Amino acid sequence: MNMPLARLANDDGIVVAVTNPPKPAYSHTSIETPRRRRLGLKAPLSFGWLLGPVLIVLFWGIGSAVGWIDSRILPAPWVAVSTAFDLIEQGRLQENIAVSAWRAAQGLFWGVALGVIFALLSGLTLVGGYLLDGLVQIKRAIPSLALIPLFVLWFGIGETMKVIVVALGVFIPIYIHTHNALRGIDIKHVELAESLDLTHAQFIRHVVLPGALPGFLLGLRFGVMGAWLGLVVVEQLNATSGIGYMITLARTYAQSDIILVGLVVYAVLGVSSDLAVRFLESKVLSWRRTLAK
Repeated sequence: MNMPLARLANDDGIVVAVTNPPKPAYSHTSIETPRRRRLGLKAPLSFGWLLGPVLIVLFWGIGSAVGWIDSRILPAPWVAVSTAFDLIEQGRLQENIAVSAWRAAQGLFWGVALGVIFALLSGLTLVGGYLLDGLVQIKRAIPSLALIPLFVLWFGIGETMKVIVVALGVFIPIYIHTHNALRGIDIKHVELAESLDLTHAQFIRHVVLPGALPGFLLGLRFGVMGAWLGLVVVEQLNATSGIGYMITLARTYAQSDIILVGLVVYAVLGVSSDLAVRFLESKVLSWRRTLAK
């Protein structure tokens, strides 16, 4: 029977052959690495945010079907859908949506433009901060709705007043979040730009704008919602078109189904705008790793 041999040297330096050589004192055993506990959130479902609205609509439909909800107080979902189709056939819904969207777009444009300009002047210069930040904070403490009577005296009840109120609802969140992001830029980035001897234009492009972008996009999310909220109010002040006008007219004639359609349209427009900004944010800030990613 063949035995495994090994050549070893004894104390006198003579090489001898031995069978069954001794095993090393250690053995290569696999060491199990303990699994790390994941503290962050799991990957979200694409349409998981719809769970809450779907449950509300389901409860609404069941409550209307079994008589828990009085149709005079809140029409059934299928009644609202039928009314919406009737308004679409008459052309009223599309026309009013187009007017409201145009007003919101104008207010959003001016609110974003002025908010960014004021934030840059106030966030990047001491003089701008001294002159502008205090005024904006005072305006922030005064609700825009409280200024409507004054705006009516200054600008009348036409389109100019309506666009200004919508723009104010956009301006404040854009300014606040962009200004906060500018003042929150890490000083190490500024020192690095100085050590690289960047020009002021290069500093704005490579440090200021990327640093302020997350704050600006967050402000834009609040801004688009502020635009629709301001529009709800101004379109009920002597307006002759728009979703708010349609709701006001329906209130006069106690048409709760049309009121409900108008509210649903406002909700759809607001949520769609927010989703558009979030999609833009996911593309522009794709490099950022957060708790939900």
